[in-house]
Amino acid sequence: MAAGIQDSGLDVLDLGVVVTPMVYFATHVLDARSGVMLTGSHNPADYNGFKMVLAGEAIYGDTIQQLYQAIARGSVDVATAEPIGSYRQYDIRDTYLQRIVGDTKLARPMKIVVDCGNGVAGAFAGELYRALGCEVEELFCEVDGTFPNHHPDPAHPENLQDVIRALQHSNAELGLAFDGDGDRLGVVTKDGQIIYPDRQLMLFAADVLTRNPGREILYDVKCTRHLAPWITAHGGKPLMWKTGHSLVKAKMRETGAPLGGEMSGHIFFKDRWYGFDDGLYAGVRLLELLSRADDPSAVLNALPQSSSTPELHMELEEGENFALIEKLRSEAHFPDANDIIKIDGLRVEYSDGFGLARSSNTTPVVVMRFEAESEQALARIQAEFKRVILAAKPDAVLPF
Repeated sequence: MAAGIQDSGLDVLDLGVVVTPMVYFATHVLDARSGVMLTGSHNPADYNGFKMVLAGEAIYGDTIQQLYQAIARGSVDVATAEPIGSYRQYDIRDTYLQRIVGDTKLARPMKIVVDCGNGVAGAFAGELYRALGCEVEELFCEVDGTFPNHHPDPAHPENLQDVIRALQHSNAELGLAFDGDGDRLGVVTKDGQIIYPDRQLMLFAADVLTRNPGREILYDVKCTRHLAPWITAHGGKPLMWKTGHSLVKAKMRETGAPLGGEMSGHIFFKDRWYGFDDGLYAGVRLLELLSRADDPSAVLNALPQSSSTPELHMELEEGENFALIEKLRSEAHFPDANDIIKIDGLRVEYSDGFGLARSSNTTPVVVMRFEAESEQALARIQAEFKRVILAAKPDAVLPF
């Protein structure tokens, strides 16, 4: 890749092995507004891909498809420039860590468990949190793309069980977990409760809104129904948006929102930071807030919640996911719904909960999530979705 970029006449700064947020960071602080991260994130070892920033903006969706089609057609001009671009290696590590540590102060030292799942965050997390004054117990911080211990994806509870066990057998106050390329955060309390990102966002919003009153706080369609009233109560304007880290970043630029987040664990701080998703930095901001409390777990456990499911995936053939969602959007009828939101898929709001079905942007999957005030209400909402999905696709294999 570096050679190809040089051949086109552009200069290359090679950052080496880094977390994805370090590439984003570099495009803000170095004389280079564009960057490419080679990563398969938490996907299996034989996957790879590119996360691209061009002139300060992420490339995604139709733009990526247009680029791919141009390459496939052979219509991209790949003639070698004269002269070719330069190449040099650049270590961004110290600049990144010093920028974070210089802007953050914990009210007291904390002891934490950090689980990097053998992802690349393991090369940086321990040093960062120790520099803040934390005592750090490391789990699986040796970088190994075969992921021999568990998948580095904190969105799924099975990948947080090692953190939960470690907290039971140590005097650590909190557990932090990261995905494969370090741009997503998972949080576990001392008593083993998983604090999903929509509830993390409540804590962050309450803090950010003290400095940015009346501003929008972005969140994706998968987030809890308790988030909007929480944001309003703390002086902000809740803004639900499409799932996808690039989509959220674009909407934050459009609205000037100081904070955004996704249920998958991407948290975006424009307040005191640059507006990109950064799991390591989100962990720092969380510790900064919780270090003010004698019992951090009590603070987290007090955040509003309801009965809910994690993300449920219905696997389909390529393209069927988009077709099914479009059919549901046009034909499905929910007689008892208070509102049907079609920002991204179908989010059906009831007086006592919601159900969501949306198409994954990256795999042939329909993603579903349900939340309600009771287990009975949860089952009722799921039954409504089962009814309309089977009416649209009788051979569908539902994940609930």
